Formats: sequence, structure tokens, C-alpha cells
Amino acid sequence: MLIAVLALGESAGSPAITEPAQNEDFYNRVRASGTGYFEVGSSVVDRRMGLEYYSFMYGDGRLEMDSKSAVSNRAMNVQGTLNGSNAPLNLYDDIKMSYSGETPLVGMKYIHSNDFYGGIGAEVQEYFEVTELEKIQTTYFASTDPASQVSDPANASTIRSTSPAHLVGMDLQSSFNGTWQTDYSWHKIFYKDIKEHQAFSGVFDVERSLRSHENANFDGFEVP
Repeated sequence: MLIAVLALGESAGSPAITEPAQNEDFYNRVRASGTGYFEVGSSVVDRRMGLEYYSFMYGDGRLEMDSKSAVSNRAMNVQGTLNGSNAPLNLYDDIKMSYSGETPLVGMKYIHSNDFYGGIGAEVQEYFEVTELEKIQTTYFASTDPASQVSDPANASTIRSTSPAHLVGMDLQSSFNGTWQTDYSWHKIFYKDIKEHQAFSGVFDVERSLRSHENANFDGFEVP
């Protein structure tokens, strides 16, 4: 079993992005059970939130899957559980699945907080090619100020104290036979450059929590 944790914060940094008055929400729930060929993919690019997110996998074998995802430009519309407490998020993607087959299951996931559009420049890329897999994975992203449309200063301050924006995170518990790889980077021109790489090929159990966090108002996360 491997536990890898990255939890970083700064006293001051990129301000959370102001939210528009108009909601733009997306929700998707999929449950699948069977044997045969399948493709599952999603893509979310929203420059007003500084978000780029891609996820895709395909295989030919036995699949059990339960997944749900939600995306909103209003963070209070997407509540995710982080460290045992609800937090307003812009993206929350949760999947529980198992796979077995002679043909490898091939997949990738990429999430990026694009600093050109107001994000913090952090990105995570995951790739796997496995013949057996059991995993529980949650991916989450926050970049907007959930108190943008709140007029009362005290109420706005309370709401902001529960908001983790800016945040890019991925939690994983996985057992697999095959190859699994992740690459992480967080770059800010002239003063920050963090990179991390992990790759496993064989039969492994992996437990991983990876978070990039920058917020002046949020207390931060406890290290598990």
C-alpha cells in the first residue's frame, strides 16, 4: 500500500474567481454492470472558472461501475465531502468500479487549474492500462467565490470560510494488475515549480491523496 500526500497553502495568493449571477450546472449519474466492450468519457472546459478536465477509458471485459459527476459555475450548487465536512466546489467527480478481462482496460484523467484564466497553474494527469482493477476515486476542483452574490458582509465571510477555492484534488484507493502512472505539476512563473511522478507496473494496492490548495480565507486541510 502507498500513501502519497501533497497539501500546500499560502497566506496570500490568487483570489477566488467572481461568480456570475446566472447558474450553469451539469450533473451526470451512470450505473453499469455487464460484460463486453465499453467506452466512458467526459470533457469539461470552462475558461471563466479556469477549468480543464478530461476523463476517458475503454475496455472489453467484465465491468461494474457506479459514477456521478457535477459541475457548476456557482460553487454552492456542488457540495462535496472533504475531510468529513461539506465544501462548496465547482467540480466533483466520484467513481466506484471493478474490471477484469483479457483485453486491458485503458484510461486517462487530466485536470488543470489554468492560471491564464484565473486559476493557480496546478495540473494532474493519470494514465492506466490494467487487466484487473478495483478502485474508488474522487476528483474535485474549486476556483470561484461562493459569496460573490451575497450582499451581507457577515454572511459572505461565513460562506468564504468554508470555501477551499482554489483547489485541485484527487483521492484514490485502488488495487490493480497492470500499469498505473500519475504526473503532477504546479508552476508559477518566477517563484514556484513543483513536479511529481509515480509509476507502477505489476500487482499493486495504492492509496493516494493529492491536493493543491491556495486560499487566504480557508483554514486548509489536515494531513491524513
